[in-house]
Amino acid sequence: MRPPPSRRHSRGSLGLTTLLVLTALAVSCKPRERAAPVPDSTATAKRADSVAIQLPPGFTISLFADRIGFARHVVVAPNGDVYVNTWRSPYDTSKSVPPGGYVVALRDTDQDGKADLIERFGPTRESGSHGGTGIALANGVLYVESDSSILRFALSPNQLAPGAAAEVLLTGLTTIGEHPQHSVAVDTAGHLFVTVGSATNSCQVKNRVPESPGERPCRELATRAGVWRYSATRMGQHFGPRERYATGLRNAVGIAVNPVDGQVYATVHGRDDLWGNWPKLYTAHQGAELPAETLVRLVQGGDYGWPYCYFDPTIGKLVLAPEYGGDGKRIGECDKRTPPVAAFPAHWAPDGLTWYAVTGFPAQYRGGAFIAFHGSWNRAPEPQGGYNVVFQPFANGKPAGDFTVFADGFAGPNKQPNTAKYRPVGVAVSPDGALYVTDDQTGTVWKVVYRALAVSHQP
Repeated sequence: MRPPPSRRHSRGSLGLTTLLVLTALAVSCKPRERAAPVPDSTATAKRADSVAIQLPPGFTISLFADRIGFARHVVVAPNGDVYVNTWRSPYDTSKSVPPGGYVVALRDTDQDGKADLIERFGPTRESGSHGGTGIALANGVLYVESDSSILRFALSPNQLAPGAAAEVLLTGLTTIGEHPQHSVAVDTAGHLFVTVGSATNSCQVKNRVPESPGERPCRELATRAGVWRYSATRMGQHFGPRERYATGLRNAVGIAVNPVDGQVYATVHGRDDLWGNWPKLYTAHQGAELPAETLVRLVQGGDYGWPYCYFDPTIGKLVLAPEYGGDGKRIGECDKRTPPVAAFPAHWAPDGLTWYAVTGFPAQYRGGAFIAFHGSWNRAPEPQGGYNVVFQPFANGKPAGDFTVFADGFAGPNKQPNTAKYRPVGVAVSPDGALYVTDDQTGTVWKVVYRALAVSHQP
């Protein structure tokens, strides 16, 4: 496998860009349970902050919705309605955002590129819920993560929000430890795939303590750091070790079915603290550049290496982790694990994944993947990275060249978790070819469209 391009290469891949200074308008919205949705034209408050989003020539980005809560993953229905799951919203105690369900439904009734009808449904903070990250749409049914459960909502053709109460599909998901979120995908065979992140960084005896060895075997792998598969139609299922589909995935936040080959893919966060916990083996620069973030093709019974192995992009292989006797070079048992299909710069945090299988964007985007990177914290003392959306071309089920940064500038001048203006999380493609991007820093949903460039003909 070819190693990913450097951060410098990735930034340069934007080529000529379109700089759009965007000022967001606050959206007034009410929960479905308490009042009918209102058009956002009634909102008068304006956002004071703005950023310059860089896009390839011909693309434009606009604000579809704003301040909807801690916006995580997103899906788009065949009729263009947009559904966003929100999680532990920072606006829950704010009077500017009304109470209501953590799932937000958005509709653009006048086709001006902005949601003017907004309804909230599903679990509420009043009922003790913290919302969730995962959301999927298949055959007219929404699948939504809510804390330790996966719920189903049947969508009605003429309604924005579901008319019926949720059905409880799966319960008992683990929510303790470092990675409590659960992402979901549904394939054409009616399988529900659920991701479960690890409870620790690298399964050490003492988590994130310098030179603490790794547990062997790593006991949390029974119920963590993998993907589980269930029926997408059978109610009352309960999470357990038996349904584990794939393992060795530290934190697979992005997950989606590729409509071209029908396979399920996931983006995986690589481990942290190689330099911080093992300074005798790694330099600060190596700690910033290792290990790669990855894209994997999920196969039943697949083992992708965590915590015993990590992916080194400089050699294009899985290598043995220092907690298990690795020295930064040794391969050891890692040659028996399943490698990723693509790799990206370390610590960028890939949180969202979608496939572009429609028209609307130029032909070179069809069949490829868009990935949203939430942004790094573990690259210090090197500059932080990510906070962008990249495009990975694919052909015949394989990467067809290096990734390029598609949209950048969301963070603004400070690429730090606490100071970034926006942090991309979810991505979804609509039937008309638009790309939606969510942000959990301010609860923003962006819409990206392509306008064919005019060609000048010289006399």
